[in-house]
Amino acid sequence: MSTLIEAHIRPQAGKGASRKLRAQNLIPAVIYGKHLKEALHISVDPVVVRKAIQTPRKLNTVLTLSLSNGETHLVLLKDTQRHPLSDKLLHVDFLSVRENEPVKVNIPIILAGKPQGVIDGGVLSQQRRNLEVLALPASIPEQIEVDVSHLKIAQVLHVNDIAMPAGVVHKSNVNFTIATISTPDTESPAAVAAAPAAEAKTDTKAAAKDAKKK
Repeated sequence: MSTLIEAHIRPQAGKGASRKLRAQNLIPAVIYGKHLKEALHISVDPVVVRKAIQTPRKLNTVLTLSLSNGETHLVLLKDTQRHPLSDKLLHVDFLSVRENEPVKVNIPIILAGKPQGVIDGGVLSQQRRNLEVLALPASIPEQIEVDVSHLKIAQVLHVNDIAMPAGVVHKSNVNFTIATISTPDTESPAAVAAAPAAEAKTDTKAAAKDAKKK
């Protein structure tokens, strides 16, 4: 079930028209998508839009725009323009979607459980926190929870290791890393590179002291 938002067709575009809208506590918006012959220019109440996406799905919340001309459009909020100081919405873009067609969305990845490797002294690092998937609008999950309690030191969790929720498909030719378990004493590349320089500096100081003694 989607949240209903009232919207009005915008007869004019441009900065002047946008200022008039904001004086009426409205903001300009656009509906676009492959189902539309051309983008629809509308106006909406920014307070209503903010409230509508205050759900666990956030930007992946499915909305229904009820237009002043009688049309209704099932949409997702895809982009926003905000005031740099007040963070108020100034403009929003909506993507038109269909109930029976998958849509591409980014879903948060949540790691659950305490890895065996962490219990043994290792360190858990999460490489990716979001995953791009395809899902029907009604099947978009709030998050993808992954159990990592089985991971041991030096083990890696890849995207292909994740069981997708029902109705959700991940398509990628790259089996990228989601999380790793490393040992706490593993030296970083920066530390390894700095070691010879530090040793050379110490040797120089020692040589200087010997020269003074002589």
